[in-house]
Amino acid sequence: MRLAAVRPNPLLLLALSACASIESPPVDGEPGAPLPGLTEEQLSRFREGRALFGRAFTPEEGLGPIFNQARCVSCHDLPESGGHGAEPVTKISHFDPDTGCDPLTRVGGSLLQTVVTPAMREAGFQPERTPAEASGITMMFPPQLFGLGLVEAVPEEAILSRADPEDVDGDGISGRPGLDPEGRPARFGLRATHATLDSFIEEAIRVEMGLTTPEHPDELLPNGEPLPAGMDPAPDPEVSDSVIGLLTDYVRFLVPVQLATPSDPVGEEIFRDIGCAACHTPTMTTGPSDNPALDRKRFRIYSDLLLHDMGRELADICTPGSVPGEWRTTPLVGLGIRDQFLHHGLATDFSLVMEMHGGEASAARDAYNRLTPARKQRLAIFLKSL
Repeated sequence: MRLAAVRPNPLLLLALSACASIESPPVDGEPGAPLPGLTEEQLSRFREGRALFGRAFTPEEGLGPIFNQARCVSCHDLPESGGHGAEPVTKISHFDPDTGCDPLTRVGGSLLQTVVTPAMREAGFQPERTPAEASGITMMFPPQLFGLGLVEAVPEEAILSRADPEDVDGDGISGRPGLDPEGRPARFGLRATHATLDSFIEEAIRVEMGLTTPEHPDELLPNGEPLPAGMDPAPDPEVSDSVIGLLTDYVRFLVPVQLATPSDPVGEEIFRDIGCAACHTPTMTTGPSDNPALDRKRFRIYSDLLLHDMGRELADICTPGSVPGEWRTTPLVGLGIRDQFLHHGLATDFSLVMEMHGGEASAARDAYNRLTPARKQRLAIFLKSL
């Protein structure tokens, strides 16, 4: 007996096709909240990490002997734990076109520490000063940490696919990946200097708080000067890998921020029309993961995570993987909860932000300048909704 051929239902096929084309809603939530879908064990690590993030370390535990803050949350507290900070730090470097970037490690490194422990003060030490060797000096405001676990889970090839270092397509945009000290494509840090979240967290613990780690057990030296005996009584390393792991998981499990302010579709269209979205990619999607909270999740970011030449207007310091003027595209999600913009916080309105966009962003800046005041206002409304 022959079975009758099964004819597909055209309405069913149409419905299935429509469902397949609908993107899942982006992952987001209240500032400081954990990612949805975490297990009880992960939520427990999130809570433990949050408590550690807010804990003040003491000199007896290894804080310092020279540092900037005693607790992580002091730099990341707005509008909630894990957010951006209001107190800038000073970064320095020396750049030579022939020899490249020098982070000035021999004279204390690229970050100036401004606080000394009581024992250091008694020994006559002062906060670090800018060395004469520095050719680049800038302020930097601490960025928000929301959603970084999703950023970490984006496949490397998805980021590299957006790179066009030789501008082969001729659109004037030539982003390239930053590289970490091991030559791996990096995605964390304002200059794309870290490939992994734990490396990003470990460096912050060391240079901001002066705590030694298993990976870097040597103390920071103020402006490169040797420490007198007894200045740092805690045995090295002063924090363990388990401490770094808890702090990393806390940051890893922070949800991207979602503002209550409704978006403006007209402003978003202007954002795309003048070319901002060429670098500020609106969304990314994580790769397959054994962790359901990170598995193939779409999230808003408004960044391609690549380095771009922003021109003379934003050229100051360098890193071993970037030259002055190169910056990783700043994620714009959370822009609406800030009132100081760009890395140095010197721009307090979006018009000035756009005026300082040079280099690869010159065409977008010029297109912005041609907008009517009304359309500039619509763009600002959209940006404040992010």
